[in-house]
Amino acid sequence: MAPPTTGQAPIPEEAPRRTRADVAALPDTADPRTGLATVARRVHFIAGLAVAPFLVLMCLTGLVNAFTPQIVNAVHGQELFADTVTGEPRPAAEQVAAALSPHPQAKLKAVLPPAEPGRTTGVVLSTPGLPDIDRFSDEDLTVYVNPHTNRVQGELTTVKDRPPAQVWLRNVHGNLHLGQVGRLYSEFATSWVPVIVICGLVLRLAHRRQSGTRDPLATRARARAVHSTLGLCLGLGLVALAVTGFSQSHHVGDRVDQVLASLSSSEPELHTEEVTVPPGAERIGVDRVLEAAHADGLRGELTITAPAEPGEIFAVAETGEGWPVHNDRIAVDPHTGQVIDRVAFDDYPLLAKLNVLGVRAHDGTLFGIVNQVVVSALALGTLILIFLAYRMWWSRRPRDAAWPSPPPPVWRALPRPVLLTAVVLGAALAWAMPVLGVSLIGFLVLDSIIRTVRRRAHQE
Repeated sequence: MAPPTTGQAPIPEEAPRRTRADVAALPDTADPRTGLATVARRVHFIAGLAVAPFLVLMCLTGLVNAFTPQIVNAVHGQELFADTVTGEPRPAAEQVAAALSPHPQAKLKAVLPPAEPGRTTGVVLSTPGLPDIDRFSDEDLTVYVNPHTNRVQGELTTVKDRPPAQVWLRNVHGNLHLGQVGRLYSEFATSWVPVIVICGLVLRLAHRRQSGTRDPLATRARARAVHSTLGLCLGLGLVALAVTGFSQSHHVGDRVDQVLASLSSSEPELHTEEVTVPPGAERIGVDRVLEAAHADGLRGELTITAPAEPGEIFAVAETGEGWPVHNDRIAVDPHTGQVIDRVAFDDYPLLAKLNVLGVRAHDGTLFGIVNQVVVSALALGTLILIFLAYRMWWSRRPRDAAWPSPPPPVWRALPRPVLLTAVVLGAALAWAMPVLGVSLIGFLVLDSIIRTVRRRAHQE
């Protein structure tokens, strides 16, 4: 008997889920016309599945790290903000003396004058026996002095003039406080991001060229459409975050330095050779160095590095991280107060400028709150991408399988030009990013094992 008609088109039924035997029986070949897309699918799946957990950690820690300035101000407000703002600021020499008074064995290392009213002066002291809070840098004792009263408001153990909260946030994002092993985790995830994004773009373009193909499972099709569209929107930003993080990593950072040096694009160095000490000459004070810096046009946040030995010079650097970029540096004669060398940000080669801008944009400090919002949006979007990817992966499992099957291996079926191109690109990436190269070899070994196991299971 024919089914009753209702005037509506019949609702198409979902195709039955494949069994493990159906998946195993899939041909282990690749169409030469779609060789690039086939490789992209395999790499996108295997690498994405392996890298995704590490990317989740980087996104979560990056979300917190993006708002480091606000967190540091909240945690260390007692030290960073003056409790009394009345009258004219006292001479910097008096503030340094107040900081050194309770630490007679310490040596002055640097002075951080307040960049705006209401801030304290940071006096950085070199003091032996400080607790180790960072495995990769030396610790100093920074004493925070009220510039209006010369009162010491607090002391913190700092790394490169960064207070403990900032050091902790940088380390949790960069190495999970696991030292060298943790640094490998972040470099592993960062190195694979551009590869995964490019492979995803290839898949999207290949999928759009296919005519008349529809995923029979509507839920999976919707998830793939959202994943593909969101990945297209976030791809450029994710690659930018990965690339700007390269210079801050260990192995890739060395490669970046080598490339910049070979192209004569490294940051210019400030000449800090020792000067002749005139007989009976006395070293000038911090106030005179600060006057020389202001007269030379330095502004904003400054760091005055004091000479450690007789004949060494004072160095003054602009250390503010916002836009417009203030990154000039000068060398000051410690006896005459004359500026004997100057390096301006305008003197930087183009690649060195881009490197500085990229690092600050990566940290969320280049454009203030707007930069922080953009970095946070990229992190949240990546978390959604990963969730959708795992959902699609899980939904494609066969009925009789506990775990989904990966796409079939394709390497041996690829045309030789495509395979040769992949090998050359892989070798170039392995040199530029050693962690990626080692993990790529691991992926290929794993791929070979999977192929062998699947073939034996099918034969049985």
